[in-house]
Amino acid sequence: MLFLGGYMAHILIVEDNEMNRDMLSRRLMRKGYEITIAVDGQEGVEQSKIIKPDLILMDMSLPKIDGWQATKLVKSNPETKLIPVIALTAHAMAEDREKALAAGCDDYDTKPVELPRLLEKIQTLLAKNLL
Repeated sequence: MLFLGGYMAHILIVEDNEMNRDMLSRRLMRKGYEITIAVDGQEGVEQSKIIKPDLILMDMSLPKIDGWQATKLVKSNPETKLIPVIALTAHAMAEDREKALAAGCDDYDTKPVELPRLLEKIQTLLAKNLL
């Protein structure tokens, strides 16, 4: 678990699949993270402005606004542009990783999620933001 300035890190999970949301949120809460859920890209962008999470896990295939566009909106807003975003996608091609990074994502991970690998990426990005 990572504490930022004396509080638990807050992660916004933007995921439309209920099973993925539940699994990921439960596992991250057990690791000590505070979790907020958004079920589509538009809600994810709005929640990022309201709660200003320490990190966003962004599914790329979302209703209303997809993860690519939602990430661009988060990263183009002066209030939220420094929030690290990890793209989560079932697409594991090299060009998908490049597309995610080009959209402004700070890292990329594939589904199904391997929790140890994802936790390492989360902790690395949270630690960078402390510097």
